[in-house]
Amino acid sequence: MPAAFKKRYIIPAVAGAFLFVGVSFKEDFFEVAKQIEIFTTLFKSLNANYVDETNPAQLMDKAIKSMLADLDPYTNYFNEQDVVKYKINNTGEYTEIGALMMRKEDKLIIKEPYKDFPADKAGLKAGDEIIQIGDVDLKDFNEDASQLLKGGKNTKINVKYIRQGKTATATITLGEVEVKAVPFFGKIDDKTGYIVLSQFTAKAALETKEALEKLKDQGAERIVLDLRGNPGGLLNEAVTICSFFVPKNEVIVTTKSKVEKHNNTYKTNRDPIDTEIPLAIIVDGKSASASEIVSGALQDLDRAVILGSRSFGKGLVQRPVDLTYGTQLKVTISRYYTPSGRCIQALDYWNKDKDGHAVRTTSDNYNAFKTKKGRTVYDGGGILPDIVMDETKLSPIVEKLVKNDGIFNYVTDYYYKHPNLGTTIPVITDDDFSDFKAFLKKQNFNFDTESELALKNTLAAAKTEKIDGAIAAEYQQLMAAIQRSEENELNRNQKEIKNLILDEIIKRYQYKEGLYQYYIRNNAEVKKAVSILANPSEYNKILKK
Repeated sequence: MPAAFKKRYIIPAVAGAFLFVGVSFKEDFFEVAKQIEIFTTLFKSLNANYVDETNPAQLMDKAIKSMLADLDPYTNYFNEQDVVKYKINNTGEYTEIGALMMRKEDKLIIKEPYKDFPADKAGLKAGDEIIQIGDVDLKDFNEDASQLLKGGKNTKINVKYIRQGKTATATITLGEVEVKAVPFFGKIDDKTGYIVLSQFTAKAALETKEALEKLKDQGAERIVLDLRGNPGGLLNEAVTICSFFVPKNEVIVTTKSKVEKHNNTYKTNRDPIDTEIPLAIIVDGKSASASEIVSGALQDLDRAVILGSRSFGKGLVQRPVDLTYGTQLKVTISRYYTPSGRCIQALDYWNKDKDGHAVRTTSDNYNAFKTKKGRTVYDGGGILPDIVMDETKLSPIVEKLVKNDGIFNYVTDYYYKHPNLGTTIPVITDDDFSDFKAFLKKQNFNFDTESELALKNTLAAAKTEKIDGAIAAEYQQLMAAIQRSEENELNRNQKEIKNLILDEIIKRYQYKEGLYQYYIRNNAEVKKAVSILANPSEYNKILKK
């Protein structure tokens, strides 16, 4: 058989046969096969004829990832190296240093060391900038630096870091790190229990069950479940947690897809712990995925009062698919729907605006649904609480402060100026707030608001066109006006900023446990939840009982 005939007809036919099965004999199969053949011939021709040497693996990796980036941020391709580096561990147990870290420029910054874990025992603090791990200078290391901090139990890793401008070293001894799904639970008052559920790992349901039963044994007659900042995790854990509070065989969540086998209905499959105990759930804009399944289902079933701010709106379901040569595709296969029929997903990645951004449904286009008892709830992405609290939602200027580490860096400076604060809860005064604003100016903090970025881009374009001198005065005037506006926004949101500064200060001295202890006594959302639970008539009125 001629080689050209085999290359042109037989190979595409074999590849097509596999694809034909994969798309379930759909009518668009021919178009898929056609585009694959076009791409194959293009890729071969490009690598054979390009003026310089090409790297086929890098070209293909970029081509695939660029293609998937046009779909949604959750559909991802992992090459062989990616699969090794980024395998997700949902057990909550792994060997690492026990700290939340962030890569910034050529440094690895400790954001939060977990109490009594290896990083903490080695003396590392929030704000420490790791610049060298072992013999590797991070300035010249472009890979995932956190991988250098992994190894077997009792492995010793030497690190060099900068703290307050001074270079120091530490030796970290690795150990088993168990990340608690329920990092804290306790009594708010004689009758009210408080459970913080921070993630849906494989032990989330077990830890929640243990916390619930212990609190009931201690006399708790009502429960506050805090899901703020919980990014989600395992679906089955969310369904199991719902089963603690509602009868067996209740529908919790449904997945819908164009592929029939991905259409599933998930019901509670065990006897409940308590179907009557009053329940309040707190969510915010960082409560996503499994957090939204729990809060959405218990809202639709009229089993809990939801309060806080609208949740994130992550209602797309992914599944890993193993590919050839050790590669993997994580692909969005379906959407989540609550028992009333609401879609959790907030952003529409299939209908983008003129700038290529996913479209968010406006309130004018929300659809109404009914809970089990006939209450009206709405879609629009995420879970809208029964009681919306401004305290739970960050204002735009504060989002920029948090994103660009304005508060984090200020508290790092504050921590070393007040080394003996201990368990004392400070009062953030107006003088402290003025000090905070002065710190931002000294650090040349960039808010990177859309207006500020647009103006900077205009200046950059003017420099390219060599007309920046002609607009220099006007540019400075506009930038000064924007900066005045930003300072006005800081002043207007002073209370919110003070609260976040205090939260970060408490974490520095007392870890997350100290922050939750503070929340029990002082947090506005927790206080509101307690007041609702303590008032049966108000609680029942909200749930139409």
